Amino acid sequence: MAFEGLADRLQSTIKKITGKGKVSEQDVKEMTREVRLALLEADVNFKVVKDLIKRIKERAIGQEVMESLTPGQQVIKVVKEELTALMGGEQSKIAVADRPPTVIMMVGLQGAGKTTTTGKLANLLRKKHNRNPLLVACDVYRPAAIKQLETLGEQLDMPVFSMGTDVNPVEIASKAIEKAKEDHNDYVIIDTAGRLHVDSELMDELDQIKTNLKPDEIFLVVDAMTGQDAVNVAESFNEQLDISGVVLTKLDGDTRGGAALSIKAVTNKPIKFAGMGEKLDQLEAFHPERMASRILGMGDVLSLIEKAQANVDEKQAKELEEKMRTMSFTFDDFLEQMGQVKNMGPLDELINMIPGANKMKGLKNAQLDEKQLVHVEAIIQSMTKKERQEPGIINASRKKRIAKGSGTSVSQVNRLLKQFTDMKKMMKQMSNMQKGKKGKGGMNFPFM
Repeated sequence: MAFEGLADRLQSTIKKITGKGKVSEQDVKEMTREVRLALLEADVNFKVVKDLIKRIKERAIGQEVMESLTPGQQVIKVVKEELTALMGGEQSKIAVADRPPTVIMMVGLQGAGKTTTTGKLANLLRKKHNRNPLLVACDVYRPAAIKQLETLGEQLDMPVFSMGTDVNPVEIASKAIEKAKEDHNDYVIIDTAGRLHVDSELMDELDQIKTNLKPDEIFLVVDAMTGQDAVNVAESFNEQLDISGVVLTKLDGDTRGGAALSIKAVTNKPIKFAGMGEKLDQLEAFHPERMASRILGMGDVLSLIEKAQANVDEKQAKELEEKMRTMSFTFDDFLEQMGQVKNMGPLDELINMIPGANKMKGLKNAQLDEKQLVHVEAIIQSMTKKERQEPGIINASRKKRIAKGSGTSVSQVNRLLKQFTDMKKMMKQMSNMQKGKKGKGGMNFPFM
């Protein structure tokens, strides 16, 4: 999970001060020292850390905090606000040209995921903003990059403009814009050449494209896994091209967080998007406040709702609600729901969007191991249609057959059957409570 090490350290540190009825200056000093160490270990730029800690300390020992009824909570509020400001304050929206098409230049070093991000951005613009993008292959030095973009275009059913490897990139980009006007494409996304490192030849070419095309956006794609190197790359590109924003890739990986927390402060350019997985729909608008909330264990309900709206079929949801009310929920419905949840992304990412999830016993443990979900899926798929509809008929011999067919044990089959029965009981209790009839003993939530 992104920021996992940093998040654990910060959450552990602020936990000590949260419940305090009175906060002393010494408490604040100890907390800020721990925060400073956590940020440095996360590879955040030293100067950025120094300035951030200074601001937190000044505000945390100020009148508004010390005279508050809940000073501990006020300190956390200060930390969250300063982390949010550090990452840009508010979401930076993508540009829209007065006269279409809007032109976006994608720049960056090789290996950062620039070409894939180009496809992801086009997909996001079409799905969330109802746009009609044209992808442009301008990396004439790597035939593989052109082929990759064409393949992405086929997967997305989206047009790709290419003139091969023997034409000047400036000419390709210019012709692409003419083509976009003819075909009424409202966005042109140009995948430019990359290098293994920043050099004058690369920058000269990118500068020529910029001068001739006057793009509305220049997005620098950087690998969040590279930490401070990503910040150095961002600084170099910004100095020479005056980029308009940054796209961080691999933010779902084991990244320490240094790049995300340093880039805005160093370049004064916003992080526009974040890659949260390898799939073409796993690019998200970057929301500084939401990311700060996740880092501090406060959850991210808005992003969770957006994911649900994008991946859960509304008609199926209504049908499911009716089945829950009438107690006709089956293993087939359960399987369908599992599929929709899986489409929303990795479980650990979803869990970290739930406020207070870090305090819920077991949520970070193997109970939510995705491998276990594979076993659950295999068990259900090894049942007959009738068994899925009426699990009460599953006797000892049927359990043995299901276990053998799913590559699991009878005890795992028993566990799933019991969990399913318990879940239906809980649904019945919830239904009774909605009718004003409280179920006996109330509901028992295993994680609370």
